[in-house]
Amino acid sequence: MKRFFLIAVCFMVVVSMVHAGDFTYVGAKKCKMCHKGAKKGEVWEKWEKGPHAKAFETLKAKGEEKNPKCLECHVTNAAVDPTEGVGCEACHGPGSVYKKMSIMKDKTKAMESGLIEPAEAVCKKCHNEKSPTFKGFKFDEWVKKIDHTYTK
Repeated sequence: MKRFFLIAVCFMVVVSMVHAGDFTYVGAKKCKMCHKGAKKGEVWEKWEKGPHAKAFETLKAKGEEKNPKCLECHVTNAAVDPTEGVGCEACHGPGSVYKKMSIMKDKTKAMESGLIEPAEAVCKKCHNEKSPTFKGFKFDEWVKKIDHTYTK
């Protein structure tokens, strides 16, 4: 019985370590597959037209596209797509696990799998005094400008 208990505890520790491991970025194009079109609330299209999708382009216009300090906030993950800008995962968390339809259908499972519901603190990782263009941040006002909420 002790051996069984020890094996069970070891198994739970390993599983929790794997589950707590880092989720990885997959890129906005993976999100596009399920979040595009009128039936899906045009979530992709709203992001694509918004300022976050164009964040990398603003760096290029200023000649800062290789500045690591700028890239921290103007690109979600340069390893996946260095020109993507601020993609879905910058706000919603790395999607390697929650991107699966079987997980996304269950909000609790999605949250357990790395999905983040963006709040003011998420935005303030970039929209803060460290930014050379910071002029204040009005979360309640600005979040409405990028709203792409999909409701069934």
